[in-house]
Amino acid sequence: MRYIFLFIAFLVISTGRLAADPTFLRNEWPNTDFSKTNVAWIDIISGGPGKDGIPALISPEFMDLAKAALPDNEPVLTLSLAGIARAYPLRYLIWHELVNDRIADHPVLISFCPLCNSAVVFDRRVNGQELQFGVTGKLRHSDMIMYDVETQSWWQQAIGRGIVGHMTGAELTTIPSVIESVAMFRTQHPTGQIMAAPSYNRAYGRNPYVGYDTSVRPFLYTGDLPPNDIAPLARVVRVGNRAWPIERLSDVSEINEANVSIRKRGIYASALGAGVIASADRVPSITVTDNDGNPIVHDVMFAFAFHAFYPDGQWMLGRQDK
Repeated sequence: MRYIFLFIAFLVISTGRLAADPTFLRNEWPNTDFSKTNVAWIDIISGGPGKDGIPALISPEFMDLAKAALPDNEPVLTLSLAGIARAYPLRYLIWHELVNDRIADHPVLISFCPLCNSAVVFDRRVNGQELQFGVTGKLRHSDMIMYDVETQSWWQQAIGRGIVGHMTGAELTTIPSVIESVAMFRTQHPTGQIMAAPSYNRAYGRNPYVGYDTSVRPFLYTGDLPPNDIAPLARVVRVGNRAWPIERLSDVSEINEANVSIRKRGIYASALGAGVIASADRVPSITVTDNDGNPIVHDVMFAFAFHAFYPDGQWMLGRQDK
């Protein structure tokens, strides 16, 4: 499987970079303002599918936890907003990557980039305008590039920032979320809601990136690798522009430094390991809070992605109080 990844990566990178020249993109994106960008075109490649080839979800349906027939150890991206707790199974997100939802009066965007293991929740409002998001099919530093329907601008998923078009430089507001197991969500929120299966013909519950999280190199990535001999696909807990290697929690259940508390609460099956998600190796579920116990936005992403998007970021490799 890893050799297949490398072969496909060579084909995509060797043929896809030309497509990043805006001259070649205007047929597919006639309403995108390619005169505005804050990134280098050469860094943008085709990920394979075209615009909406990976279909983002809009206004998903939810069901009671008691009716959800999902394995207890499967991962879900969860958040609580306006007194409502919702869980979005990664078995669906791995095939759709974006979910445009609304919780009470809050329009939210649930995002998951499998190649970076980046899972972030955003508010879909920018300067008072509510946006709907889709998948461009393009990648930058192996991370999904999203677009908004209203202005056809492109956005970088891992950092929630506009990179091409009218919204270049704009930033999405992030909302605290956690990846945990179905069982953990049920325990924490017995009356919570879980997203129902989308009406698409997909192999939900199976992982199309078999063995990816134990690969030597990232898929479709040609940038610099992390320093300090950190494995490119090692998981790190990103809080702002700092990254804590998750391995630091192998012998302890909590890290308190830099005014944050990082806790290991349990485990769930990796969505990017075995062919069947529920049978994959377990990884720790992480929560991050401030000194008062309030949730802090964080992302458990791969080390190479942190290095790519936060090249001047701080690696928290040992005890630091600053």
